[in-house]
Amino acid sequence: MWTNLVPVLGAVIFFNIISNEAVVFRFKNFECKTYNQSWFVFQHCRLKAVSRDRVLLNMNGTVLHPVHNIHLHAKMFKRASGFKPWLLDSTIDVCRFVRKHYDPFIGIVFNIFKEFSNFNHTCPYVGPQVVKDFYLRPELLIVPLPTGEYMLAMQWYFDKKLQFDTNVTFVFEEDLLKRS
Repeated sequence: MWTNLVPVLGAVIFFNIISNEAVVFRFKNFECKTYNQSWFVFQHCRLKAVSRDRVLLNMNGTVLHPVHNIHLHAKMFKRASGFKPWLLDSTIDVCRFVRKHYDPFIGIVFNIFKEFSNFNHTCPYVGPQVVKDFYLRPELLIVPLPTGEYMLAMQWYFDKKLQFDTNVTFVFEEDLLKRS
């Protein structure tokens, strides 16, 4: 029985190694804009290239007053002669989502960055909100993406008033023939 399983396991491991090397999944741009500095202030919002295929995202912002009602409108765009809306558009109640992940799109995004952030508790939110040395890892992306450049635009609302935007642009390239 084990002799039949060894070639299958070998093929799976080989394909995993090739597919991980054949994927470029990195940040390209990161923008933050606050609309109400009496509620939310960005200290910094930057990308730092550490290698050809790894770019770190760092964001530090401060919620100045306790917030109990946060909504997020997230929209995915794909670049094709400018950024065009692409399949995913979702609005969630952040306080409810942190307790129980009910939206699959936001769940994927949250699972990709949660270990790099202190944004992992329920409401109220107040004080520093930090994302530190966050980089994209293809193994955490559980849905297939076509090769291309994407933008995830997120609008953050406190008490139904737009407070700030965070827009992140990233590249996803998968080319098994070129890298193998």
